[in-house]
Amino acid sequence: MENEQRIGFTLNGERVRARVAARQHLGDLLRLEFGLTGVHLGCEHGVCGACTIRVDGRAVRACLMLAVQAEGAVVETIEGLTESGEIADLQDAFHRRNALQCGYCTPGMLVTAAELLAETPRPSREAIREAVGGNYCRCTGYHAIVDAIAATAETRVAATAETRTAAAVPAEAGR
Repeated sequence: MENEQRIGFTLNGERVRARVAARQHLGDLLRLEFGLTGVHLGCEHGVCGACTIRVDGRAVRACLMLAVQAEGAVVETIEGLTESGEIADLQDAFHRRNALQCGYCTPGMLVTAAELLAETPRPSREAIREAVGGNYCRCTGYHAIVDAIAATAETRVAATAETRTAAAVPAEAGR
């Protein structure tokens, strides 16, 4: 290929290298070179959110980022987030609440929801709608998606409160 460049980055916890064309999008590289087909390329204009991944801790559209821009970055896809267990509770909530039907938008929705919950542990339903508003879903109508994200937030907040209470009890018992 003309105008090729070698890049290296961390992909789902593993250091990788690739030879890329200057104009190749990161989404294409992830799907074609690394077989990460959870990165769905929908509109290829950054509008639908199906290709949402995490780069250096932030949700980005893989169709809008050139592969050469990933040099030295930490890139996480739905496959990596699933394997790490980080979003297991979100995935379970999406399943329990029927927040996925065809599944095409689901990876991008989950990455977006994970970022929202990391930044805002107890978001309002309006904040959830705002956060996922940039991820198109033609099947569910969003109500079940909002329910799943809200349920996950509540479960996480309750678990954090229980952990704090359990940690405080032994300290008080010794007094």
